Amino acid sequence: MYMDEYERWLAQELDDADLRPELLSIQGLEEEIKDRFAVELSFGTAGLRGVLGAGTNRMNVYMVRKATQGLANYLLRTPGEKSVAISYDSRIKSDVFAREAACVLAANGVKAWIYKELMPVPALSFATRFLKCDAGIMVTASHNPAKYNGYKAYGPDGCQMTEEAAGAVYEEMQSTDIFTGVKRADFDEALAQGKIAYIGQDVVDALYAAIEACAVRPGICKTAGLKLVYSPLNGSGNVPVRHVLADIGITDVTVVPEQEHPDGNFPTCPYPNPEIREALALGLALAEQTGADLMLATDPDADRVGIAVRTAGGGYQLLTGNEVGVLLLDYICAGRMEQGTMPAAPVAVKSIVSTCLADEVAKHYGVECRNVLTGFKWIGQQVLKNEKTGRGTYLFGMEESYGCLIGTYARDKDAISATAALCEAAAYYKQKGMTLWDAMVAMYEKYGYYKDAVKSIGLSGIEGLAKIQSIMETLRNNTPKEVGGYKVVSARDYKLDTIKDMASGEVKPTGLPSSNVLYYDLNDGAWI
Repeated sequence: MYMDEYERWLAQELDDADLRPELLSIQGLEEEIKDRFAVELSFGTAGLRGVLGAGTNRMNVYMVRKATQGLANYLLRTPGEKSVAISYDSRIKSDVFAREAACVLAANGVKAWIYKELMPVPALSFATRFLKCDAGIMVTASHNPAKYNGYKAYGPDGCQMTEEAAGAVYEEMQSTDIFTGVKRADFDEALAQGKIAYIGQDVVDALYAAIEACAVRPGICKTAGLKLVYSPLNGSGNVPVRHVLADIGITDVTVVPEQEHPDGNFPTCPYPNPEIREALALGLALAEQTGADLMLATDPDADRVGIAVRTAGGGYQLLTGNEVGVLLLDYICAGRMEQGTMPAAPVAVKSIVSTCLADEVAKHYGVECRNVLTGFKWIGQQVLKNEKTGRGTYLFGMEESYGCLIGTYARDKDAISATAALCEAAAYYKQKGMTLWDAMVAMYEKYGYYKDAVKSIGLSGIEGLAKIQSIMETLRNNTPKEVGGYKVVSARDYKLDTIKDMASGEVKPTGLPSSNVLYYDLNDGAWI
């Protein structure tokens, strides 16, 4: 089957010059052909993501067109005029994929709104809402290595698509032939006819205003004299982050020159992830040189920010995603209480894999803390739930992988607002003679010490997927009695919706949607 599909691709007149040489280079290499054609990239709630290249199991213009045809078919199931917002980051072919998506939408009678230049995830989420679109597309592979790209689909609320909607799009994709089943317009012609339109500066300005309106103590940064080193890691954050920083009064910003301009090859950090020290190495060196208060780095699609803060001893301390989240939660809650701007029935939201310290901070301020599955769409969906039910006012959301959202102007994580908020917090604590690290230590003294670590194990390809499934099933059927010397007190299986007390054998539901996640509560408040 996969050999037939390979031969079919080889027989096509392909309009991406990079694909044919790759197809020719794997002639006679069955395993290479199988890896590219045995399966198709699945369209889930995070859309598509894969290695760039030829084949159905790769990211290329044909898979992007097919996914967009599926999205158009799904939208056109209901009557009325439809529109979709599109944005893209600095990754290889991101601009090409964004334009191709616009061409397919236009050919299907769906208006495509597209940013003229690369813009980050929060800008896509915001534009989808601001322009009252029926869906959104963000072309990005977030913080993955340069060989990856992806395609994230959003619903009309600016949140990543629900499972139901993504399933319907995937269903439409399955019945669409990758070559003959896709409609496609010429970009320039569609632009001239108004079927494609550029997202205007008014939308961008409205985004900046919405972010700046989230300030807890407006104007505090103007007199703080903060010195910053910033890196967009060759991604999409450079223009919006620096614009907002200038607006809130931070002018002493040194940008890491090697990482300033968009470059999908990410030449200085093969893994452009602000979670890892290697990606921040150039910024940290520059911070040492300039004596900066903070070193901040946003990932390629600028939805996450990494931070290093100057300590009293003069060195720099990297904060974990959990520390960033709880620092901001505490600062926002304390500031809103002090300013008298705490909303009625405030709600904070965090993922189940994030620190339990956030629960303690929220409890201290009388804020409800909701725990949801991993993936920021679950946090975004809580905003919509509040709005629909009229119960609870969203205040802040966080996940351990450096994602935060302050306010409801967008429904995905936003490194622009997180950067501004961290600077605001740093300015406030600086007035008190404290660094952000001092503030973090003070929080640990107040609420208790929490330590966390993340270990990622990459298993690639079809064999890797099978091994992951095997490991999960083995653990699912054989709950460990202890982990690292800690006794397993209860086992949560989010796929089976069970929480089992290991001592009594009592089983109760998790109360969350199904997800292939195992979570062990250990003694002494530990968990894995």
